[in-house]
Amino acid sequence: MPTRRTVLTLAAAAPFAAVFARDALARTPPVYAHDGVAVDGSDVVAYFTQGAPVKGSDTYIHDWNGVTWHFATLENRDRFATDPTAFAPQFGGYCAYAVSEGYTASTIPEAWKIVDGKLYLNFSRRIQRRWERDIPGRIAAGDANWPGLVG
Repeated sequence: MPTRRTVLTLAAAAPFAAVFARDALARTPPVYAHDGVAVDGSDVVAYFTQGAPVKGSDTYIHDWNGVTWHFATLENRDRFATDPTAFAPQFGGYCAYAVSEGYTASTIPEAWKIVDGKLYLNFSRRIQRRWERDIPGRIAAGDANWPGLVG
C-alpha cells in the first residue's frame, strides 16, 4: 500500500512528467529515416528525372539534414548536393496525409507525387489516394501543422 508521502510525491511530479512527455513527442527528427537512411535508400532526384522511385546505391551518398541520402548516379548525387531542398520530400519525408492530420508517420517510396515541383510521400498507396482527394487542402493543412510537429 502506497504511503501518503508516495502519493503526494507522485501527484506533485505528474504535471512535470506531462510536460516532459509532450516535449519528447514534439521532438520528431526533421527527416524520416530508417536506420539513418532517408526515403528507404531511394534516389529522390530520380522522382523528378525518371518519374519513378529508383533504388539508390551505397556508392553515391550525401549526408544532409542529419541523415544519409542514397543516389543511383553520381550526377544525381551532385544535383542533390547543390540544392537539397529542391529534391528532398516535403515534411521531411514523413507521410503528407499524416502531417495534414497533425501527426507523423513513416512512408514508402512507391506512394509519391510531385505537386508544383515538390515531392510528397505517403504511408501507403491507399493513404495516398485519400490524400489525393484534396491535395491543395491537405498541403495547406500540412504546411500549417509541420512546424509544430518537428523539434
